[in-house]
Amino acid sequence: MISGTDLIIFDCDGILVDSEPIALRLNALMLAELGWHLSDDEIIERFVGRSMKSNIATVEAHLGHPVPPDWPDRFQAKIRAAHDAELTAITGITEALAVIAESPHPICVASSGLPERIRHSLELVGLYEYFEGRLFSAVEVTRGKPAPDLFLHAAARMGVRPERCVVVEDSQYGVEAARAAGMHVYAYAGGVTPAAWLEGPDTTIFTDMRKLPELLG
Repeated sequence: MISGTDLIIFDCDGILVDSEPIALRLNALMLAELGWHLSDDEIIERFVGRSMKSNIATVEAHLGHPVPPDWPDRFQAKIRAAHDAELTAITGITEALAVIAESPHPICVASSGLPERIRHSLELVGLYEYFEGRLFSAVEVTRGKPAPDLFLHAAARMGVRPERCVVVEDSQYGVEAARAAGMHVYAYAGGVTPAAWLEGPDTTIFTDMRKLPELLG
C-alpha cells in the first residue's frame, strides 16, 4: 500500500458487484430503442463508470432532443430486475474483503450509482455489511466522474485528507477521477474495460481481485 494511507475507497459496479456485463446488455437495448446502435466497446468508452445524469446528458446531446420522460425510470427498472435475477459478486472480492476488513484501514464505497441501487446491489451479493453507513453516491455532488468531486466528498465525510486515500476502480472515468483527486488508484482490469484504457500515473493495474489485499499491504 502507498505509504501513509488512511482510507480505502471502493467503486461498486465492476469492483464489488459484477454488474457491468448486465449494464452493457441493457445499455445496448435501451439505446437501440432510441435509434442509437453502439458496440460494447463504444458503450464502455462513452458510459461505463459515469452517473445516470451524465449518461442521459450524453444521449440527449447525441440525439439532439430529450429522451422520453419515462425512459430513465424504465432503464432503472430493467437494471433492478436484471440484478435481482442474476447479479453476483466480483470473483475474489468476498475473500479480499474478509482480509481487508481485518486491517486497521477504514473502507467505504463511492459510486456513480443511485444510493438505493448501491445498497440493493451490495445486499444482493452479501457485501453490504462491510460498508454499512459508508456509501457515497454521485447524486451527492455537483459533478460525477471523471471529476474528482465524489472521491473528495467521500474522503471529507470519512474525515481523511485526499492524499491519504487510495481508490479501487475499474472504469476509465473512475480512474481519471481518482487521479484528479490526488489519490493513488488500484485499477482492476479483470472486467469489461481494457487495461490499456486504465494505464497512467499513480495507478497500479491488477487483474485478480484475490491479490488486492497483498497489493494494499
